[in-house]
Amino acid sequence: MLEMLSNRIAKNARHLSKWGKRRGISCYRLYDRDIPEFPYVIDYYEGKVHLQVLSGEMKREVAEAVADALEIPFESVRMKKRGGQKEEQYEKTGEMGEDFVVFENGYKFLVNLDAYLDTGLFLDHRNMRKMVGERANGKRFLNLFAYTGSFTVYAAKGGALSSKTVDLSNTYLDWAKRNFDLNGIDLNKNILVRSDVKAFLEEEKRIYDLIVLDPPTFSNSKKMTGNFDVQRDHAQMITQCMSLLAPGGELFFSCNLKPFRLDEESLSGFDRKEISSITVPEDFRNKKIHRSWLFRIPA
Repeated sequence: MLEMLSNRIAKNARHLSKWGKRRGISCYRLYDRDIPEFPYVIDYYEGKVHLQVLSGEMKREVAEAVADALEIPFESVRMKKRGGQKEEQYEKTGEMGEDFVVFENGYKFLVNLDAYLDTGLFLDHRNMRKMVGERANGKRFLNLFAYTGSFTVYAAKGGALSSKTVDLSNTYLDWAKRNFDLNGIDLNKNILVRSDVKAFLEEEKRIYDLIVLDPPTFSNSKKMTGNFDVQRDHAQMITQCMSLLAPGGELFFSCNLKPFRLDEESLSGFDRKEISSITVPEDFRNKKIHRSWLFRIPA
């Protein structure tokens, strides 16, 4: 069975390495539960591997098979176990790890495969990042639940007039700043804001042309008032975002909660379109990794 897994990984790697080079992409999903007996997700980051087991226990021989198939040192494979839906991206692993640079569509991003549950770059949002960058020229951009600021990098490099990048974590805002520095982004026009997004939206009065709202499924950080649940709170948050958009403005909304249901009744007054079929990248076998919508304000 391990030979079957090894062969599949090697085959995927041959295809995706060529695919990535053509597009200037050095990080991608290499294996996505392709074989039911091996419930793993394998992401490739510039010669290193982020290996996650989704059920059962991590087995060293699996990591060894991955390293052999890719012809990389065993030490270049980082192993993690995923839990339930209420995990937080901010969750520390207890490891320090090292930051290193990966490439995506001509831009640079710092990732760390050890320190946190997630790596600093959500690969499933690659297509959406590109869509944001293509729309950003001359726009005022707002990035909510910004994590390490990758959407803002695309917007700023795509010609945004200004941007505001909002997250509750100082750790991730600092990470975003380093991503901005890596890509030569002017911090005078592209502002970092530490805030609970719920509180920010209640107070913000400025108008934007383009907004990204990519919330976690759940958050109960001690730094915020109450908690956040995407199923419960998304309609109110989307409505608040729409009130900040100028005529012709657009809101990208994305959610990774598997049983998520958009509140059609509460959001019935808005022009919207589900775009999940074009935002999930082609290297993802799991086409339900997220769902996404584009909301528009009439010009």
